[in-house]
Amino acid sequence: MIRFADVQKAFGAKRVLEGLTLEVPDGETLALIGYSGTGKSVTLKHVVGLIEPDAGEVYVDGVAVSTLDRAGLTALRREIGYVFQFAALFDSLSVADNVALGLRRRDLSEDEIEERVHEALALVDLTGSDAAVPAELSGGMRKRVGIARAIALRPRYILYDEPTTGLDPVTSAVIDQLMVRTREHTGATAIVVTHDMRSAYTVGDRIAMLYEGRIRQVGTVAEIQRTDDAVVRQFIEGRPG
Repeated sequence: MIRFADVQKAFGAKRVLEGLTLEVPDGETLALIGYSGTGKSVTLKHVVGLIEPDAGEVYVDGVAVSTLDRAGLTALRREIGYVFQFAALFDSLSVADNVALGLRRRDLSEDEIEERVHEALALVDLTGSDAAVPAELSGGMRKRVGIARAIALRPRYILYDEPTTGLDPVTSAVIDQLMVRTREHTGATAIVVTHDMRSAYTVGDRIAMLYEGRIRQVGTVAEIQRTDDAVVRQFIEGRPG
């Protein structure tokens, strides 16, 4: 389980999180929605210890992330796959080497690394793309490589930061289906940060809206679609204020 307990975070005078409290049970995919600049990506970075809260705490499997030393953070991050907004691939490396990056930091044989790379690429429908370099790929394919890199680690948790941003509707739908397939294949607990309500409805077991530094509402897809909260309804319907 991932649990946020009254998390507060500011950058200078800008207060981003002001008492974020939320639980993501094991095996759940939670879609985290909200306006730009509300702290959704900041929330993810707290889970892997890239940012420490000013107050409150983030717990992963009951362990407070901010209390972990370097070895503890390394062990935690081995359990977490992180899919970055723009894939964050290394242009000088092939697709296979990008996917293998995290695996090479582990005590794995080259045969096992190769097996995991091929398995992950097959799961995202990129079999045969091993030797390609990122410059040869479309935006959607680069995102799929980013997902494959996370899957190859066989993580217990996967964090997706805006996985469909910048993609056309058809490619976005493909990425959504890949996230669903990944959940079914790995059983990983996931948080998906997104502005795309179609994506949130497709991949989320539950949806939580972050607003003014706190969770405004959290519920199942049906509960969010039926909401009578004016702020949440305005966002999910894409209506101007």
